[in-house]
Amino acid sequence: MGVHTEEATVLKRGGSRWFACALALACLVLIGPSAPDGALSGRALPVEAVRDVVPNRVMTWNLCNPCDASNLDRAAEIATHAPQVVGMQEACARDVERIRDYLEVFHGLVYHVAYGTVLDDWGRCGGAPWNPGGFGQAILSAAPIRDRVNVEYPEGGSEDRGYLALTTEVGGRSVRVFDTHLAQRRQEEFREEQVGVLAAEVARHDRAVVVGDFNAVPDAPELAPMWALAEDTDPRCHPASVGTCEPTTDWQSKFDYVFLRGIAPLEHRVLPTPHSDHHLLYTDLDVT
Repeated sequence: MGVHTEEATVLKRGGSRWFACALALACLVLIGPSAPDGALSGRALPVEAVRDVVPNRVMTWNLCNPCDASNLDRAAEIATHAPQVVGMQEACARDVERIRDYLEVFHGLVYHVAYGTVLDDWGRCGGAPWNPGGFGQAILSAAPIRDRVNVEYPEGGSEDRGYLALTTEVGGRSVRVFDTHLAQRRQEEFREEQVGVLAAEVARHDRAVVVGDFNAVPDAPELAPMWALAEDTDPRCHPASVGTCEPTTDWQSKFDYVFLRGIAPLEHRVLPTPHSDHHLLYTDLDVT
């Protein structure tokens, strides 16, 4: 399918984002913090909003779709760690827009957004049957976004897959950021081709961060091209020493990565969450 246009122009036409923010805030005032999602979830909101992001922090999170999780809770999870950049997978565009609104209204975090939709899926993302919601990757960035590219892999396996790439700032430095979701677990032959496509583009950049759900453990042969170009955010994690790689899923496998090219990690955290079968993974970067 190739390169897609920016879906945000559809989601934000007519000032819809600001209307959504005002509506959400009105719901909080009228019915309090125990309203259900769609307005608000049952989770209590923080008393004080977060005032700024951590400028050198990058996060990746597979949202798990479909899963029984509220976007308000997802926003609260992200706000707890306040990353500069968030890469999301299994992301419905409408959910991401709500998460973005909640981050601003309830947590004081303002993000730019880019969508990496690879298919329209009514079953996953709702919408009208003739206008189903977009599904794929998304990136939130506290700094402006430029040079956005959305690529669908030639072969996705059982479901269309792709990567989203853009340039933004991390720690005050310009960085190329990639966000991807590879073919499902038992589809190694598709992942091998997908990694080849992704690695060829990553290799063009001296400074890059590649986040996403690779659906493969570190010693999987299909990941070799990525390991040849970049290192995992955890310096102890290598394809030859799987035992030191912290699991990032509920089934105790490491599938989620922050690959770094030309950038050194400072520290990272893997954080289980009740809102997805994938853990939150974030890293603070040395981009000096």
